[in-house]
Amino acid sequence: MMSVGILAHLLGKQPYKELARKVAEYGFPYVQLALSKAITDVDCSLGKLSPGLASEIGGAFAEHQVRIAVLGCYASLVELDDDVYRHNIDRFKEHLRCARHFGAPIVATEVGKPEDSARLPQYWERLHHALEELVEEAERWGVTIGLEAAQGHLIDSPDTMAATLERFPSSCVGVVIDPCNLLNASNYERQDEVIQSAFKQFGSRIVSAHAKDLILRSDGELKETAAGLGELHYPLFWELLEQHKPHGFVTLEGVREEQCAAAAQFVFEGRTAARSSR
Repeated sequence: MMSVGILAHLLGKQPYKELARKVAEYGFPYVQLALSKAITDVDCSLGKLSPGLASEIGGAFAEHQVRIAVLGCYASLVELDDDVYRHNIDRFKEHLRCARHFGAPIVATEVGKPEDSARLPQYWERLHHALEELVEEAERWGVTIGLEAAQGHLIDSPDTMAATLERFPSSCVGVVIDPCNLLNASNYERQDEVIQSAFKQFGSRIVSAHAKDLILRSDGELKETAAGLGELHYPLFWELLEQHKPHGFVTLEGVREEQCAAAAQFVFEGRTAARSSR
């Protein structure tokens, strides 16, 4: 089995039993599953999740020897509109309550994009209130919240992630690390420094990782591509990941279906080399 999983919806949105079968055919031992992005035949909107439904979907994957390593619940936690904010928090809580029935120890999200830079303090206040609620729920159900940094989002760097983790030291709050999401045109040439800073500040809090790649275009903009086809310094990333979190979850992102096999092989070989050099 490969030591790499995939974001399930990258294989196409479809009925959950067909999706489970397709993941297994590609040889992936686990997935990150975002219900709204991946499944067509079950209504998983707010209020519809239950232990029974979660067990049914989780069981379909388990029948094919595929684990649901992470539930993706991509809901903005910084919304200033009260109704949207409440909907997103309640939806995330529902995922936390049902996660174990899916077989998933982690529920992950990026935190949301501030639309008005002049109101940043309000966005941070929203995020902190959201996490206060969600951490309490996660601790109650024994599930980990996986926070992912991303460009344009309120948490977009090693420093903003570290500050949030310091404010919420609960063992039920961790990091889904994607090195590409920490990089932008202004710091790309310092990517080793950025990656090392991330592991130094919160290597112990990492609960999962994503693998894609970046290419610096001639116009100075960064373009995402499949892992192994870009210029990210993956040897350094694998070395640090295996040092801090050996055999941790790594899921492919930014990959087309026809690229899956090569990207998975790239990740497998890179992680194997990092382990053997230790």
